[in-house]
Amino acid sequence: MAFKPAEWPRRLRSQEWFEGTSKDAIYHRSWMRNQGFPADELDGRPIIGICNTWSETTPCNAHLRDLAEKVKFGIYEAGGFPVEFPVFSPSESTLRPTAMMFRNLAAMDVEEAIRGKCMDGVVLLAGCDKTTPALLMGAASVDLPAIVVSGGPMLNGYFRGERVGSGTHLWKFSEAVKAGEMTAEEFVEAESSMSRSAGSCNTMGTASTMASMAEALGMALSGNAAIPAVDSRRRVMAWLSGRRIVQMVKDDLKPSDIMTKDAFENAIRTNGAIGGSTNAVIHLLAIAGRVGIDLTLEDWDRCGRDVPTVVNLMPSGKYLMEEFFYAGGLPVVIKRLGEAGMLHKDAITVSGGGIWDEVKDAKNWNEDVILPVEKALAASGGVAVLRGNLAPDGAVLKPSAATPALLVHKGRAVVFENIDDYKARIEDEDLDIDETCVMVLKNCGPRGYPGMAEVGNMGLPPKVLRKGVTDMIRISDARMSGTAYGTVVLHTAPEAARGGPLAVVRNGDMIELDVPNRRLHLDISEEELAQRLADWTPQVEQPTGGYAQLYHERVMGPDTGADFDFLVGCRGNAVARESH
Repeated sequence: MAFKPAEWPRRLRSQEWFEGTSKDAIYHRSWMRNQGFPADELDGRPIIGICNTWSETTPCNAHLRDLAEKVKFGIYEAGGFPVEFPVFSPSESTLRPTAMMFRNLAAMDVEEAIRGKCMDGVVLLAGCDKTTPALLMGAASVDLPAIVVSGGPMLNGYFRGERVGSGTHLWKFSEAVKAGEMTAEEFVEAESSMSRSAGSCNTMGTASTMASMAEALGMALSGNAAIPAVDSRRRVMAWLSGRRIVQMVKDDLKPSDIMTKDAFENAIRTNGAIGGSTNAVIHLLAIAGRVGIDLTLEDWDRCGRDVPTVVNLMPSGKYLMEEFFYAGGLPVVIKRLGEAGMLHKDAITVSGGGIWDEVKDAKNWNEDVILPVEKALAASGGVAVLRGNLAPDGAVLKPSAATPALLVHKGRAVVFENIDDYKARIEDEDLDIDETCVMVLKNCGPRGYPGMAEVGNMGLPPKVLRKGVTDMIRISDARMSGTAYGTVVLHTAPEAARGGPLAVVRNGDMIELDVPNRRLHLDISEEELAQRLADWTPQVEQPTGGYAQLYHERVMGPDTGADFDFLVGCRGNAVARESH
């Protein structure tokens, strides 16, 4: 028996397509029926879109077809009608020049697919780094009821008895090869242990960070972030989310109701507690822009500055996402924030209730994975926002992944004009560099690379590595993988390709880093800096044609989320009537 419109508190959006006996309604219904759908399924039930970023070229998301089926069961069970649709899926591991260049393209695809198709609510199936923010950005711009289901992290990897984190050990083993501590053959042998099951990175990289951000924002059911991809409980989570979205449609519970300023502050503090990726800064700024929330770098520093990093996961610690899940996962961390007075407890979630109600009974089953505050990896974790004449619009650093002794340092700049210059010179034994120097990489920001690739954690010179040195200060306008580590200053704004001060740093300049005082300073006079900037000419050519040109012309800086300027803001879910 079909559900009738009268059973719902308001007219459903999908009824614009399917209700009645008009030519338009019959047109829409008849074409859907060629898939074997009864007509009454489309006349009164809420239609729920399943926005799927499955792709065999996005390895982290290659299992999402299975999760989509479980979501469908939940939707059917709750009285809805599921319709699955694909969207562009930017993969961090297989897409060039960088997946970040295509996050905004994916967000545009998501927005227009939701806006233009016959749905009343949407389930967002995400996994790999950029798919989670892209789906949240697109859904926020349309503002239909939406819920996130993450694909989940892969299982732990092991190599010769050592726990191996995907990404993190890629950087570690690569440096070991350059230092002569590991053979190339051993590196290849370790390859299979880095990705041993379906799912995204098993470290607290960007994928797991953004799954955690979705949960902390209230856009996913409690416990969603950490369940391993191949664990049966991941499928249960998908099923329950399918059930829940139908009630969200009935309640008209939208992203704008959930993603408030309080919710973003909760997410920022959660990021500090988990030792989350610096990429979360850019993505949350972009998502907030789509909702219409005034979120700034200052909010990141204000909210995250005094949050202890208590999740002992790579790259900051020693465990992986599998242990984090077994220890109790993100609900334990959010509960810890609430107990410390660092949580807006009444911020509502997709559950319809306050976030505190979701986590207040969570238990920590392993205090070596989710540490007591007195044993925190970093007493003041979060993301440090740096400013100074080298970064007037800000730069970021992740203290929990840095070397404490380098957080206050002054050193001689060794400058690489772009990533090709770095690759050509870094292994040159005649390169004038030692461990006290500051490595500077230019022209790798949103316009410069283009797309702001994850090259900010530059590998150290082999002659320095052979001394046993594993970290140096590195500064760039690029990003860093969430799986990476080190004393790395990122997102320096304005970027070099826009003529920011980074563009005019020269070999031999002295640079001061003072993380406690949030200072990043190029040690030259104001007059000399002004003259260098006046003499600067662009080094990056503007692309002609296609998406690359659109990206170059309309992308904003990292300090505002690197979104397109014309996409900022919520444009609502108005339905255009069609005539056939």
